[in-house]
Amino acid sequence: MTFMAKPKFHHPQLQKNALGYTRRDYEGPVSTLCAGCGHDSISAAIIRAVYELDLPPHRIAKLSGIGCSSKTPTYFLGASHGFNSVHGRMPSVLTGANLANKDLIYLGISGDGDSASIGLGQFAHSVRRGVNMVYIVANNGVYGLTKGQFSATSDKGAKSKRGALNKDEAIDLVGMALQLGATFVGRSFSGDKDQLVPLIKAALNHKGAAFIDCLSPCVAFNNHDGSTKSFDYIREHNEALNSLDFITGRQEITVEYKPGTVETVTQHDGSRLRLRKIADDYDVHDRIAALSYMQQRAAHGEIVTGLLYVDPEPQDLHAHLNTIEQPLNSLGTHALVPGQTALDKINAAFR
Repeated sequence: MTFMAKPKFHHPQLQKNALGYTRRDYEGPVSTLCAGCGHDSISAAIIRAVYELDLPPHRIAKLSGIGCSSKTPTYFLGASHGFNSVHGRMPSVLTGANLANKDLIYLGISGDGDSASIGLGQFAHSVRRGVNMVYIVANNGVYGLTKGQFSATSDKGAKSKRGALNKDEAIDLVGMALQLGATFVGRSFSGDKDQLVPLIKAALNHKGAAFIDCLSPCVAFNNHDGSTKSFDYIREHNEALNSLDFITGRQEITVEYKPGTVETVTQHDGSRLRLRKIADDYDVHDRIAALSYMQQRAAHGEIVTGLLYVDPEPQDLHAHLNTIEQPLNSLGTHALVPGQTALDKINAAFR
């Protein structure tokens, strides 16, 4: 596979963040995805989010599986760590990397085929274990690399480009993430950067399993009348649950809000996520209410987007395992192989 590199020269007056990086410094090679693909919009949202958060590229590890969505890490964060795993196995690779070095920020990129079909079990276990990560699924409801067959997230009754109807029930990854214990759950639309960017920023600052299902229409195979994952359908049936703005703990950002109730959600590092409530009776801290609300709106043909649930006191896998503060990959042989005496002591504890 060949890639088209972007020119290194740029305007000398490009705006820089607090680290001295321009937005171009967070990009990658030119995308080879179809023109207008929603996945490229997700890549652009990630670039904007990490740029505005002043994150050093070398502190980010991006991992993916197989599919159109899993190609996207090539097109953003070109100076970050990256690993492209086999189909559906990204979550276990990410889990292992996270256990070895918890000092990195882990960003898992997957698709509806990669996570809801062959990788469904991997997705479930990484979420229930509370791996500290941002897990983004670019959800287009089709297998784009193999000519547009229905995927496991395609809605029952949806029509393919060739006119066939999907007769299978869809797997709702958001509902699964809520049931499996994810401590940050959101859904967004690749065509709504005003909602998606702050949602990604908040997820990156969340310590725990953060999951975002991003509806991302496939312009080649799933953007026609009868599709429930097309640009027009999502725009017409989107119910934005909250209007998002993310404010870091490092400095205060002044914003203007339309009239409405504002709620502040405090993240683990002292940063704040501000929400303008649209549904008066909706509580972002109530996991059961989130599941119920989504099902109620789905029965009315609506797609709920926004921050669906956040645990204000999350814990991650390292907290569950009570690992030491020092990353495991930096430990020496003496610590990793303590010797027979230590092994005998451990064995004696199980007798």
